[in-house]
Amino acid sequence: MIFVTDANGQTIYTGNEWETLTGQSIGESLGLGWLDRVHPDDRKVVLDTVEEARKAISQFSIRYRVIRPGGSMVWVAVGCIPSIGPPDYSFIGYLGSLTELAPPSSNSMTAYGNVNTFVPPPSRAEPMAADHLDQIADHLILTNSLIEANGPEAALPGVRYALYQIGLALAARSLRPKTIN
Repeated sequence: MIFVTDANGQTIYTGNEWETLTGQSIGESLGLGWLDRVHPDDRKVVLDTVEEARKAISQFSIRYRVIRPGGSMVWVAVGCIPSIGPPDYSFIGYLGSLTELAPPSSNSMTAYGNVNTFVPPPSRAEPMAADHLDQIADHLILTNSLIEANGPEAALPGVRYALYQIGLALAARSLRPKTIN
């Protein structure tokens, strides 16, 4: 699932999969509303990691629990890449990806956050997002992290520009009035 934040860390776009995962409407997830679906014991880790990364304008990864409909919990992995906009290369927010993790084999998992690194979550046999922009964003975020880990760094500016353009398209779409079919 893809999401977009502004430079203050406020969510301005959330993929439709969020509502299925948490039972929370997309409208309720905007701003900091999504925190209502983060397990209370994990909120400090999440907020501290996001704030540290935001201050450093850095990519980051977080693992934490979200509350599903009915109150059960599921572990998720989140990775975010800063979006830098032209013309002055200013930080405008994050383009992020959230992946539901397979159920843990034990209860020993804990929430954690890493600033300055984006570790792609393990692949899962789950359906891709139906939305083409969300699919493109997912692939570009993974591409960015793979290049940073061990790829041709000369490709990063092009990938980051593509991430910026997709982030703009997602943000613009989220600002359009919803139509009822």
